[in-house]
Amino acid sequence: METEISTAPDPGRRSLLNWFLGTSAFALLASVVYPILRFITPPRVPEATTNRVEVGPANDPELLEKGYKIVRFGVEPVILVRVAAGDLRAFSATCTHLDCIVEFQPTNQRIWCNCHSGAYNLKGQVISGPPPRPLAEYAVHLLKSAEGSETVVISRS
Repeated sequence: METEISTAPDPGRRSLLNWFLGTSAFALLASVVYPILRFITPPRVPEATTNRVEVGPANDPELLEKGYKIVRFGVEPVILVRVAAGDLRAFSATCTHLDCIVEFQPTNQRIWCNCHSGAYNLKGQVISGPPPRPLAEYAVHLLKSAEGSETVVISRS
């Protein structure tokens, strides 16, 4: 009498292999989809809750030598320009074309973006290049301390 040997795999082993294959396929799919979703959704950036920023003394060496200074206004950069003695102006420091940081050119008396050669006058208006709109303007105040020194304060206008 011959006994037949069963060649069918053990159902416990088959389900274990199916579980491993399913888990690894899910892990592969998740490792591909997750970075794509993170790239598509923008990060949450908290809105600036400040309405005014103290920049520093009016006789700041950087402001006197270069004629401008880039400062942080919450999460936004702002350019403070020294047009003449006692005449300070502040604008958004990001170009309205592609958000590059602008700089002041004292020889040409203009605010210039070096990404695509966009230029603004000292009122923030576009004078050449691809920027579609003027720079946002901020109010500049000089506060005198008890010692007589002046501090520059920038606020939303």
